[in-house]
Amino acid sequence: MHRSAHVDSFARDNLPPRALWPDFVFSLPELQYPERLNAVSALLDSHLAAGRGDEPCLISSTGESWTYAETAARVNRIAQVLTGTLGFQPGHRVLLRAPNSPMLAAIYLAVLKAGGVVVATMPMLRARELSFIIRKAQVSLAFCDPALLGELEAAAQGQPVLTRIIDIGRDLPAMMAAAPADFEPCDTASDDVCLIGFTSGTTGEPKATMHMHRDLLAICDAYGAHVLKARAADRFIGSPPLAFTFGLGGLVLFPLRVGASTILLERPSPDDLLAAMITLRPTVCFTAPTAYRALLGKMAPGDCASLRICVSAGEALPLATFEAWKAATGITLQDGIGATEMLHIFISATVDQVRPGATGKAVPGYEAKVIDADGGDLPPGSIGRLAVRGPTGCRYMTDSRQAQYVENGWNVTGDTYLMDEHGYFWYQARSDDMIISSGYNIAGPEVESSLLTHPAVAECGVVGADDEERGTIVKAYVVLKPGHQEDGAMAKALQDHVKADIAPYKYPRAITFVKALPRTETGKLQRFQLRHMAKADAPARTAP
Repeated sequence: MHRSAHVDSFARDNLPPRALWPDFVFSLPELQYPERLNAVSALLDSHLAAGRGDEPCLISSTGESWTYAETAARVNRIAQVLTGTLGFQPGHRVLLRAPNSPMLAAIYLAVLKAGGVVVATMPMLRARELSFIIRKAQVSLAFCDPALLGELEAAAQGQPVLTRIIDIGRDLPAMMAAAPADFEPCDTASDDVCLIGFTSGTTGEPKATMHMHRDLLAICDAYGAHVLKARAADRFIGSPPLAFTFGLGGLVLFPLRVGASTILLERPSPDDLLAAMITLRPTVCFTAPTAYRALLGKMAPGDCASLRICVSAGEALPLATFEAWKAATGITLQDGIGATEMLHIFISATVDQVRPGATGKAVPGYEAKVIDADGGDLPPGSIGRLAVRGPTGCRYMTDSRQAQYVENGWNVTGDTYLMDEHGYFWYQARSDDMIISSGYNIAGPEVESSLLTHPAVAECGVVGADDEERGTIVKAYVVLKPGHQEDGAMAKALQDHVKADIAPYKYPRAITFVKALPRTETGKLQRFQLRHMAKADAPARTAP
C-alpha cells in the first residue's frame, strides 16, 4: 500500500489481513490510477480547471441549482470548517445522517476532500442501529439533519466516542459563512480508505465495508463509462439514499465524473419522484424495480418523456416490469446487480445488448463466473453461486465474515445465478438469509432478533415471501408464549414493536402464527423450510 495521508490510522489499521483480500484486477487502461489521488479533485475541481464552473451541478427537489463553482465553494468552506473549527484530522470518521440534498452531497465531498472517512447512514435507522455503527467505526463527529437528531442523540448517550454533533440546519450555515471558499485537497493516497459503508449481515450484525479513493473513480470508469455512457448534458435523478452505495454512485459519482448535473430528492417516494420528473426534466433515472412498477400506475403519457436512460438495481427486475416500462415509455430498462462490498454494479448490459430477463454480462473491468459449493467453476447452463472480481472488492472492517465472502481471490456475493453460453447472467435467487425488498437489503436474523425482544414471542423465523407489488416482502413465522392470542391485534403489535426498535422498512409485512418452527435434530432453524412454506402459503396479506 502507498504512504497514507491519514493522521488517524484507524481505518487502515482495521483493514482485513492482506491474505484475505480478493484479487484486484485493473484490466482497463483508465483504471491505472496514480499513487496520490483525492477523488474530489477528479470529481469536482477538474471541471473548474477545464472552465466548466458555470455548468449546473447539484439541484434540489425545489429546483434550486448550484453550479460546479458554487458547489466547489461550499465544499471548500465545509472542509475549512472541518479542519479549522472542528479540529478534524485526516483519517477521522465522520457520520452523516440526512435525507438526500445538495447540502448532504457537499458535506460528503468535503469530508473526502479533507482526507476523512465518510460513514453515511440511512435516515430511518434507530438509536440501537446507530449506536452499533458509532462504536464499530469509532465515530467522533457527526453531521445531522435537525429533523433526525433525536435518534442520533439517543445513540450518542451510550457512545462517548461521539463528542460532537453538528446540526446541518442550525449550526453549519453560520460556520460556513465564516470560512474561506478555497481549500487545498488532502494529499491522500489512491488506496487511502475514504468510505465505510454498513450493510445488514445475514447474522443480523451489520458489516462495515471499506472503500478507497480509487474505488470511487473505478466504478465511474468501468460501469459508468462502458455501460451507462452518460454525458455532460445529462441530468440524473433517483430514489436511493446516498447512504446506499447504489445511490452514491448513481446520484453523485457518475454525474460528477462526466460533468453532468443531479437532482437530489429529500422525499424519494414514487409520487415525489414523478413530480420531479415532470417539473425538472431529468434524463437519467436510478431506482429499484418496485419504484418503476409504482410509477407505471401513476404517470400520464409524456410525464417521463425527458428520460433517455433508466437503470434498475437493488433487487431482481421482473420480466413483467421490464416489458411494461418498455411499452409505456419506449425505454429499455438497464438491469444490474451490485453489492455494497463491491461498491456498485458489476453485471449489467448496454441498451443495445440487453436481453429481457437477464441481468447482463460482466461489466468491462470485471470478471464473473458461476461456481459450485466447493468453489469449482461450473460450465454454462449450470446454476450455482455468483463469483466476481475487478477493480473493487470486499474489505470488511475487523470481521470474520471476510473469509466467507472472499474465496480463492473471488468475491462470492450470496446470489445464485445461471450463466448462459453467451456470457449472460440470469438471476435465480439469494443463496443466503438476505431479503431484498423494494431495493432494501434486510437481514432476516436481524428482524428475528427484534421480534424476540417482544414479551409475547417465544421463537420466530423470518424469510422473504413473494409479493406482487414489492417483489419480495419480509414474512415472519411466530410462536407465541402461552396466554397470548394469535390474532390481527397481536400481529400489528409485533409489527409496531419492530418499527420502533429498528429501521421501519425492515418490519415484517406478513406474520403467520405457528405452533412450532422447523428445526434440525440439533435445534437449528431450517429457513429453507420456511421459504417452502412461504411459497405454499396463499398470497400474503401485507400491511401498508
